[in-house]
Amino acid sequence: MLGAYPRIAIVARASLISLFSDRLLDLININYISRVFFLTNSSHQQVGLKWLYFVAIFIALSLVGSQSDNSTLLQKIKARGELRIVTRIGPTTYFIGGNGSSGFEYDLAARFAEYLGVKLSVIATDDMRNVFRLVNSGQVDMAAAGLAITPERDKLFDFSPFYQKIDIKLVFKQGNFWPRDLEQLDGNLTVLAGSSHSELLLRLKQDHPNLSWHENSTLAVDDLVDEVLEGKINYTLLDSNDLILQRRYHPELAVAFTLEENNQLAWAMKKNADHSLYQATAEFFSLMKENQKLANLLEVYYGHLENFDYVGSRRFLRAARKKLQKYQTFFEEAGSQELDWKLLAAISYQESHWNPKARSATGVRGMMMLTLPTAKQLGINNRLDAEESIKGGSKYFLSMFKKFPDRIQEPDRTWLALASYNVGFGHLEDARILTQLMGGNPDKWLDVKEHLPLLRQRKWYKQTRYGYARGDEPVQYVDNIRRYYEVLNWIYENQEKNTDHNHDQILATNQ
Repeated sequence: MLGAYPRIAIVARASLISLFSDRLLDLININYISRVFFLTNSSHQQVGLKWLYFVAIFIALSLVGSQSDNSTLLQKIKARGELRIVTRIGPTTYFIGGNGSSGFEYDLAARFAEYLGVKLSVIATDDMRNVFRLVNSGQVDMAAAGLAITPERDKLFDFSPFYQKIDIKLVFKQGNFWPRDLEQLDGNLTVLAGSSHSELLLRLKQDHPNLSWHENSTLAVDDLVDEVLEGKINYTLLDSNDLILQRRYHPELAVAFTLEENNQLAWAMKKNADHSLYQATAEFFSLMKENQKLANLLEVYYGHLENFDYVGSRRFLRAARKKLQKYQTFFEEAGSQELDWKLLAAISYQESHWNPKARSATGVRGMMMLTLPTAKQLGINNRLDAEESIKGGSKYFLSMFKKFPDRIQEPDRTWLALASYNVGFGHLEDARILTQLMGGNPDKWLDVKEHLPLLRQRKWYKQTRYGYARGDEPVQYVDNIRRYYEVLNWIYENQEKNTDHNHDQILATNQ
């Protein structure tokens, strides 16, 4: 019986369903179908009606399903609860450090994911071409990989607002032939395949027909630098942000000349009509610039590296490899659970160059250059005893560290404590007050270090409690220690990797 089939009721329809699907849904009403197509109630007609009924249901549901998939990319990201990115492995982008995943691009993307209220999922690759392939295939939502916006890339991808500007430098090993321009290049120039550097060289070749280079798809930035320093290749190109990080560990890396300036770095997205993710990045970067969080993050990674000292860097690396081991146990014991021994060692190098007999004209002495009153206060009997001095320095630094309000977070808390170690807590508090009076954030090292030098100027120090101080010195002091600390982390992480590798080889040999 026709009446045995239930009437299909459509309670609500999406506004985007087409006129055709509306009409088809009306046809699903069985009584209507029977009046249009069937005059009698024979069994053959009922069978035909059943088939038509199921076909109509299938088509209608397909149409409704296809219409319900019209959510934007941003809505899909939020619905799945995950932002998927691809990045490059490298010091400016993504690496696994002592505290897990790190790198400027990683940290920036993590903040964006937090802004969206989702978790971050990362694919890391060495091959630049994989970055673009994954974006184009839709396997990731975007690339956060230190990508420069180039004319060629701009045709193929949508880019977020830029967040950093860099220059492109040609680098070589110190002591080798120094080319002054492209016409003087003599030797092997190798760049990463698929990189903005290879695109730049193609453009430059139009005016320099003799220009030649090799492209490598198997090496990372670190590897190319190693190839230059080992003499396997003569030159490579580096972005200026990569360069300042590389020179911490490789001071013999020299700059020949700049090929291009003010390249804009941005996140890349698949080019399509859906601009929801781009709009979210635009709002995010606008907020990050307004609240100074972008500037703070840039300061964390690059702020202490702007002034490169070739001689000082080489001297520190030499001391770290030949001299530090003698005192390492003292630093480890004094650091214990509260303080990374490598930070304590970095402070000591800045203070005394790891010389237990060091002394200054002002009367500070020893590995940690303690004043006599401070040493007595800390229970240190002999400032010239390396172990005692290191213990005293550790106690003194931690006392500074703990004086700040709990609201001050890392890494600002450590940088402020280091400045206090150098200039005194009172002078630092004066600088923090000046920072606040002038509209800055007294809890952020980025702001405080801009106002510390004002303590030299009579106009400003007359307004403070503790008066005159050489406020530019703690700024340089903190920058130096940060550089030393990062280099020590790099040295000891590499040692651990080599130890693990050798251990694996021994195990493999014995099996």
